[in-house]
Amino acid sequence: MLYIIPTPIGNLEDITLRALRILKEVDVVLAEDTRTSKKLLNHYDISTPLRSHHAHNEHATTPKIISELESGTTMAIITDAGTPGISDPGFLLVRACVQAGVKVECLPGATAVIPALVVSGLPCDKFYFEGFLPHKKGRQTRLKYLATLDCTFALYESPHRVAKCLKQLAEHCGEEREAVVCRELTKLHEEVKRGTLMELADYFAEKKVKGEIVVVVKGIK
Repeated sequence: MLYIIPTPIGNLEDITLRALRILKEVDVVLAEDTRTSKKLLNHYDISTPLRSHHAHNEHATTPKIISELESGTTMAIITDAGTPGISDPGFLLVRACVQAGVKVECLPGATAVIPALVVSGLPCDKFYFEGFLPHKKGRQTRLKYLATLDCTFALYESPHRVAKCLKQLAEHCGEEREAVVCRELTKLHEEVKRGTLMELADYFAEKKVKGEIVVVVKGIK
């Protein structure tokens, strides 16, 4: 049995009682960064053994994990923050479990994109999630596609690229397109900045930016 456990994106209180119970009950917790996850587990007095499972080793570790799961071991997978598989490690292992007939259960919980969409004030009855844009190859193609969407879209961006990303979005979507940048959601220095794409590009170009970022952009209509 594999449990997919969302973990807080900032505030450590944003974890469910069920998630805490399962993290205590499983035999092993697979973690993107054991040092980061150890802080969370220590905070809640959870002593379950941690094992490294991340983007750089998941191809090598997945077969052994599947073998253990098939033999009756129960495991949970967590990432540094948010829901595994959403722009984080997890997909390969879940796919392997499905193919091997291993039961997988995903708990509901923290992810940055949903709070960003809701707090943006932009229409979110339907939306498109891009994840991270490619750094180079294929980036222009994705930007051109996003510009044509008639629904709100959201993407993740790193702090040192956000100003450039907003400028590129302004070039493709139009400088006056409404957008919202959410930074450090649920944390002490949470920021929700609203404006046009060009206004936001100028604002973040002049600002030293830190933390996790979600960019939410209104659709073409």
